[in-house]
Amino acid sequence: MNREIIYYPGKYSRGGLDVWKEMFFELRNTRELIWRLFVKDFKARYKQSILGVFWAFLMPFVMIGSFIYLNKAGIVDIGIIDIPYPLFALLGITFWQLFATGLVGCTNSIVTAGSVIIKINIPKKTLVIASLGQTIFEFAIRFVLIGLCFFYYRIAPSWEIIFIPLLIIPLLLITLSLGFFLALLNAVIRDVINIINVLLPFVMLITPVMYVSKPGNFSSIINKYNPIGISITILRDLVIGRDVSIFPVYLVVSLSAIFLFLVAWRVMHIIEPRLAERV
Repeated sequence: MNREIIYYPGKYSRGGLDVWKEMFFELRNTRELIWRLFVKDFKARYKQSILGVFWAFLMPFVMIGSFIYLNKAGIVDIGIIDIPYPLFALLGITFWQLFATGLVGCTNSIVTAGSVIIKINIPKKTLVIASLGQTIFEFAIRFVLIGLCFFYYRIAPSWEIIFIPLLIIPLLLITLSLGFFLALLNAVIRDVINIINVLLPFVMLITPVMYVSKPGNFSSIINKYNPIGISITILRDLVIGRDVSIFPVYLVVSLSAIFLFLVAWRVMHIIEPRLAERV
């Protein structure tokens, strides 16, 4: 017997303040669902892994070792750094992974949960938010490693490090906003996640994650308008006590991140009821 599916205009056709109120209430009421999805993903990720969460420690050191070798071989110019390079690079890669790993997880979140979406009617945005929670957990683990590195090199971080939980919010909003858009697109076109995995290493190379950006070169010109590069630079400079001269630019990035998030959240809210038939 064929089943006929009929879509009725309802709450998603409304606009104005009513829909924003609805979105905020929906987010508040799905807090427990987001937490349970995060726990489920966490257990599934590390259930059959030998090293488990130690991968969060291992991968940064592999990348740092690679750049040290490339610098000594004369292939990559790291630049002049006033702190030990492993500590400088670890800070950069920690903030970069918050963006890169989060973006990949968010992009793949809806497709990965395809069987759940078909059977259970849940807000699809909760899947994207829960996947970002996994990245935040790994970020916290790496920050413990950063603390150990400061202790090893007998260097005291700047007292302004206490503002990091607040100042990473724009970077998280950018990641989540792009994650909303790309998760929707990936649900329709599966090639999106492969394109993201190919592009991210290139974006990392042109972003001052593992090296100091020199004025006048190609990288510095791009990073004047690169919100990820600006965010990583100011966060790292804040931790090591450098002069954060680009803070006014960072404020612009932060306001833009808020606007982008609101737009992405609204688009996700409109489109998500129609996703089940696409996944």
